[in-house]
Amino acid sequence: MLIFYLPKVIQNTLEFCTLNGNEYIIGRCYCLVIVYVRPKINMTTKLLICDDSNMARKQVARSLPDGWDVDISFAADGVEGIEAIKAGKGDVLLLDLNMPKMDGYQVLEAILAQDLPTLTIVISGDIQPEAHQRVTSLGALGFIQKPINKDILTKVLSSYGIFSNEKTNTFDELELPKSVPEAPVAVVVNTADKAIVTKVNTPPVDSEATSSDPDITLSTDVRDCYQEIANVAMGRAGDLLARLLNVFVELPIPNVNFIEVSELRMALKDIENHESTSGICQGFISAGISGEALLILNDSSFKDVASLMNYQYDADMGTELELLMDLANVLIGACLKGISEQLDIQFSQGHPEVLGQHRKISDLIANNANKWKKTLAIEISYSIENYPIKCDLLLLFTEKSMQTLNNKLAYLIE
Repeated sequence: MLIFYLPKVIQNTLEFCTLNGNEYIIGRCYCLVIVYVRPKINMTTKLLICDDSNMARKQVARSLPDGWDVDISFAADGVEGIEAIKAGKGDVLLLDLNMPKMDGYQVLEAILAQDLPTLTIVISGDIQPEAHQRVTSLGALGFIQKPINKDILTKVLSSYGIFSNEKTNTFDELELPKSVPEAPVAVVVNTADKAIVTKVNTPPVDSEATSSDPDITLSTDVRDCYQEIANVAMGRAGDLLARLLNVFVELPIPNVNFIEVSELRMALKDIENHESTSGICQGFISAGISGEALLILNDSSFKDVASLMNYQYDADMGTELELLMDLANVLIGACLKGISEQLDIQFSQGHPEVLGQHRKISDLIANNANKWKKTLAIEISYSIENYPIKCDLLLLFTEKSMQTLNNKLAYLIE
């Protein structure tokens, strides 16, 4: 209770104001101004950010509305996310879709099945219209496209009443009516219900990610950054493919490695399953960055792709090569554009070249091994729901490109 001693008698009045989140009733009676505190319930929101990318989790945490009273927890996959919700750490859940162990769709299904108390907003690089519809049908309140935008996140949280940016008066802003003259005051303040605002402190970025050491390596943190960049770019390309074929594209977690091309051939041998493939290669270049993109399609997928694209399939008439070129234009172009927008660079693309037709993946790579040597390899395997279609996109960056790319990443995550 606040008590103000006044130098003269004033009329009895009753007014209301807000101070530090509490509602106050101001009553004036003769020579006293008595302020009664009517506490306003202002509980800290338990917020859970569930994403397999450490970079993405930091970006979301940094994009939270200013002044939001939150207690933040993190989960690296869906299993950890469900456990955190059960432990009472997820009043609000900001959920990624593309995760290991349990993906975002499975998390939403588990929340429904187990009737878990949380409000979910999906933040994902998978921007297919079907993805949006599916998460909404599973109970998600909203859907936000990666990379996260602070203004959009604030608007979505506000639209569902999860966050309110109503301004409350500070003690300095509390003014008595002009009819009350200034005088010495004796003040007794009840602080039992004073609101406490928790600041969001995010861990510093690992300096290893911005190292200028000429002996270039791929640390765990840097790999995570590349994987998240590729995840967003993959989602853009997958969205275009889904619209082109009128299907739902199943998106994987991108595989990122800094390896010798001989190691890449060995890795591809493990996934080729003795199927013959056909491939397209397209070079790209930017300031300090160069590389090649390879699109490889299983030969068994041609007929289904032709049907979805309303092509009259005839292997002898060059239909397969035409389909391959069309897919390359969509996937390579969209993926490079997604990367360029995130890193604020511009790529120039060369003319696509045929790597080969009806051959093993490892053979296609072997014929061009002298071009790449050691490479930053980003592998994305697209598949189509309900169709036996498999398509691999490989982005191969030269070793010299790594320093420029790492500098771009450091700027992005500052």
